[in-house]
Order: sequence, then structure tokens, then C-alpha cells
Amino acid sequence: MRFSVSAALLALVGQVAAAQGAPPAASTPLSLEQAVALARQSNPTYLQMATGRRSADAAVRTAYGAFLPTVSSSFGVGYQQAGSQVFNGLTFSGSSDAMTSHYNVGVNYSLSAASFMDPKFQKANRDATEANITGEAEIVRANVTTAYLNALGAQANAALQDTLVITAQGQLDLANAKMAVGQGTILDVRSAEVALGQAQIAALTAHNSVEVAKVTLYQQIGVPEPPGGVDLTTTFAIETPHFSLDSLLDMARGQNPAIRALRSQERAAVLGVSTARSRYTPTLTVSTGWGGNAYQYTNSEYLVGRAQAAAMGSYNGCLQTDSIRTAVGLGAYPCGSATLTGAEIQSIRSGNSVFPFKFTRSPLSVSAGLSLPIFDGFNREQSVQQAIAQKEAAAYNVKAQELATRTNVTQAFLNLQLASKTIGLRQQNADKAREEFQYAEERYRVGQATYLDVTTAHGTFVQAQVDRLNSVYDYHRAFAALENAVGRPLR
Repeated sequence: MRFSVSAALLALVGQVAAAQGAPPAASTPLSLEQAVALARQSNPTYLQMATGRRSADAAVRTAYGAFLPTVSSSFGVGYQQAGSQVFNGLTFSGSSDAMTSHYNVGVNYSLSAASFMDPKFQKANRDATEANITGEAEIVRANVTTAYLNALGAQANAALQDTLVITAQGQLDLANAKMAVGQGTILDVRSAEVALGQAQIAALTAHNSVEVAKVTLYQQIGVPEPPGGVDLTTTFAIETPHFSLDSLLDMARGQNPAIRALRSQERAAVLGVSTARSRYTPTLTVSTGWGGNAYQYTNSEYLVGRAQAAAMGSYNGCLQTDSIRTAVGLGAYPCGSATLTGAEIQSIRSGNSVFPFKFTRSPLSVSAGLSLPIFDGFNREQSVQQAIAQKEAAAYNVKAQELATRTNVTQAFLNLQLASKTIGLRQQNADKAREEFQYAEERYRVGQATYLDVTTAHGTFVQAQVDRLNSVYDYHRAFAALENAVGRPLR
């Protein structure tokens, strides 16, 4: 009896759907191009790397923002209790509590050589970030391609195992027929039954591997597998490699994302040295601002009393002056009134009502200065040396990546050539093993060979078919590895 896990699963799904009154979910077609595009929209690792683009853009904007002035503002209120205060040895006293408020708007502008270097440095960092994002996108493409090929290989292996189940079933039928006519033994039948059971187990395992491979594929994409499964639609042709190793190496040196990212980092590190050295240059600073204050006594009668006392004192002084003038024969001096008028008292009270927003504006001030750092405890020297070390490390990283890329491309190219040559040999072996197995079956059918001969030929046939299938997908994986080493698709 032939057993297929896919048929069993479909039957189970159909029974459940019929019981629920709903048809089973249809599989979703998925090409490799769709898988890669979906991964660039959903893969968490790639999306995490892509978020660096916003930070890099913000850093460039901030660098250009250094050419604009900075503006700050402040507002505050206060309360002061009546009493005596000593300032610079002098005692000041107040007979009324007071409330105060103030505001200030400050404008500062600073310009130095670093202001001109930083935009270039941040743009180089942004280019490096973009190169890293491109490199991550290529890694995602390579991982998705490998997972897609693994899923296709698992499907092909499952299909092969299904055919091997049919073959094992045919052997069992042949052994039963031989035994029915008295030309076979029960041992032959039991051996055929064991071979069929092993083929069925292998088929079950192969179909399970297909599901696992698809789950892994969608993990690389970054989304769950859709209900109803997925139908992989992309096919890959087997072609003899038409490119040379030198052309691949030249392509990798110019287009490999990892090399380009490290070169961008090297350019940023070179500008980082110039930025660090710009700290030795002077800085021009210009500042200005606007401000005001409001001071209000909580008791307006305190100010009225002070004004009344001042008016009385002025009046008494005027009377003394007038008496002197009269004594020497001069004319009378008009002294006015000794008390404040109601309008004057109201004016004093209104003038005290300023809290919190009736400010008295402070005088405008503008200042400019030129600062030249002379010694800061070797901090600038340390920054320069660190920048130089980063530049040298970046250059070494580029060289190391170029050597690694050369090795990876060469190794992948040689593996692809080997896989391309192996496919033909594996196909020849599979064809010969099939002929040998068919010949052994025919000889067993006519009584010229034992069942052991059939079993031996069958084992060779199975291994040859598996080897042939593995060689096909070894070729595709080698091609994908070469594309990953070069850093771009080649087909």
C-alpha cells in the first residue's frame, strides 16, 4: 500500500473543511523575486539596519544647522519677603513684600573651522550608513535565496521519495507474485515489505522536511507562512558557467556591498581626522538678547506712604528756603501742597500693578568674541590620535575585506565549476543504476537472479537517484554562494 504524507494531509484538511462547511485554504504562489521583495519590507534585521538612515539624515541636518544661530528663552517669577538685606556691606530694608517676574530671549552665534568640516564628515557617515543598508539588503537576498533553494530541494527530494515508494511497492507486488506461483519465498516477501516500510518512512521524513524548510524560508522573509501553505514557483536552469574568475573578481571589487561599505567608512574616517584637527582653530562667538523685569510690592500703600513722606519733606524744605528768602528781603517762594492729590495717589498705585507681565525692558546688549584654545590637557591631541587610529583601522578593514572577498569568490567559483561537472556524472550514474535495477528485476522475474540481487541493485539505484538530486541543488547553492560572494545576482 502506497502512503504519502501530502495525500494524508490533504485528506485530513478536506475532512475538517467538509465538517465545517468551508473549503480548504488555497496555497499561496511565491516566486523568488516576491520573496526577496517581501523580505526587504518585513525582515526585522534589515529593517533595524534601515532605521539608521533617519539618524544619519538627522546628523547631516544638524551639521548644517551649526551655521544658524541658537535661540533660547526663559521666564521666571519670584517672591521676596519684607525685611533687611545686606549687600556689599550696605543694609537695604523693605517694609512690604514684593513679587517679581522676568523674561529673557538670547541669541548666540558661533562659527569655527569645525562648522565647515562637520557637514562633510556627517555626509560621509550617511554614505557609509547607506552602504551598510545596501550590504544588509544583499545579505537578506542571499539568505532568502538559500532558504528558497533549500525548500525547493526538499520538495524535489519528497517527490523522489514518493517515486521510490512506488518502486518499493512494485518490488513487493513482484515478490508476492513470485511466491504465488511457487518461485519465491516468504523471506523475499518480508524483505520487500521492510523495504516498502523504509521507503514510506523516508517519504514521511522528506515531506516533513519540506514544511520545515518553508517555515525557515518565511523566517528569513520576516512574516508567518500564510494559511494553506505556499507554492514555490521559481525554477532554476542548470547552465555551464560562462563567466571567468577575473571578471568576477573585478565585479566584486567594484560592487561588493561589504567592500563599498568599508570604503565609505574609510572616507568618513579621513574626514574625521580633519574634523579633530579643526579644534586647534579659533572660534568666533556673537551674542545678543532681549529681556525685562517686573517688580511689584504686595502693599501699594507702602509706596503711597513713601511718596507722601517725600512730598512732606520737600514742602518743609521749601518753607525753610522761603523763610530765608523773606529774611533777606527776597520775594516769597511758592511751595505748593504738603500732601499728594488723589490723582497722584492713584497713579502710584497703578504704577505698582505690574506683576507678572508689565515688564520694564532691559537695555539691548551685543557682545562678540574670538576664542583660541591654547592648552586643554592634551584632549585635542588625544582626539586627533584616536581619529588617525580609526582612519588606519578603516583602511586595514578595507584591505582585509578585499582579500576575504577574493578568497570567497575564488572558492565559490571553483565549487560551482565542480558542481557543474558533477551533475553530468551523477546523471550518468543514475541512468546506469536504473538500468542495472531494471535488469535485476527482469532476471528475478524469470528466475535467473535472487531477491538479494534485486535488493542490492535497488539500494544502488536509490543512492544514485538521491546523489543526482543532491548534485542539482548543490549546483544551485554553489551558484547562490557565488552571487553572495560577488555581492550581486548573476542570473
